[in-house]
Amino acid sequence: MSFLKSKFHHPRLARNELGLTHRDYEGSLSTLCAGCGHDAVGAALVQAVFELSIPAHKIAKLSGIGCSSKAPTYFLDQSHGFNTVHGRMPSVASGASMANRSLKYIGMSGDGDTASIGLGQFAHVVRRRLDMTYIVANNGVYGLTKGQMAATAERGSTTKKDNKVLWPDIDLVTMALELGATFVARSFSGDKEQMVPLLKAAICHEGFAFIDIISPCVTFNNHATSTRSYDYVRDHIQEGLIADFVPVTSEITTSYDEGESNDICLHDGSVIRLHKGSNGFDARDRLSSLDAIHKHRENGEILTGLLYCDPTYRDMHDILNTTETPLNSLNENELCPGARTLNGINNAFR
Repeated sequence: MSFLKSKFHHPRLARNELGLTHRDYEGSLSTLCAGCGHDAVGAALVQAVFELSIPAHKIAKLSGIGCSSKAPTYFLDQSHGFNTVHGRMPSVASGASMANRSLKYIGMSGDGDTASIGLGQFAHVVRRRLDMTYIVANNGVYGLTKGQMAATAERGSTTKKDNKVLWPDIDLVTMALELGATFVARSFSGDKEQMVPLLKAAICHEGFAFIDIISPCVTFNNHATSTRSYDYVRDHIQEGLIADFVPVTSEITTSYDEGESNDICLHDGSVIRLHKGSNGFDARDRLSSLDAIHKHRENGEILTGLLYCDPTYRDMHDILNTTETPLNSLNENELCPGARTLNGINNAFR
């Protein structure tokens, strides 16, 4: 049996504006469990970056520890990558971004890596508005260590071994909203049609973009009494604002009647087009988004789609006025401010 991935490319595969095919954005052969939602998240990311025509070497993918943090191996194998220690991905992402802000940063994390050991790191990377796309593949269980329930598992749900969750869960989307994230969304790994435009919009958003993706664990958390199983999510999902992503190079058209669509223009000129459903809250109003999320939670429903977007806020680089030139491209004269400036800085701390 061979575990090598075929390099065969069909000659008629569609190509993007760079002349690259979908296969050029793939990674290694996945070793995750067959049917794992994390593979679907990776496939959606491949599709999103392919459609955006971003060269893989202009992307840095970072992760911590866990099944979700293994997933970046399986997409964008020509991009930069760093697998950090457990819960510490935000620190490495911050340092890398400060050194080179020209790259697109994509963080892949899980419920344990973000909501448990990495909760403090997550809180501060949100409030500092680091320009990155932060994805949590959320299955409510620690699959890599054989099925302990995570901090995102809802109280009252049970493990595969029938142990009941006693504590209230940490809801990462409401936490991201409260801490100042300027793009917040939730999706389901079984809904690629929803995931792809959300990922495209998040990657193009300047600021901290957070997407919580419910990604069922087929081995440890896909049973009848789980609130993170495929069947439960499909039965309880409620789509809020349906989002389309319109690239800056495309003509903006719509077949919807006046008042039924709402456009949010991003910094690069691309557009997120929102279509209001029966849950038509205002995605540009943080309090309206929080209210909608809480109301659906009280009804036992999972609200998905674009939950909040504010393109007017500045990101960390704008606030700190950092250089747009990668630090390794600066010469000694640019990096050293001189003795007089250094003395002034030192005197300020006395």
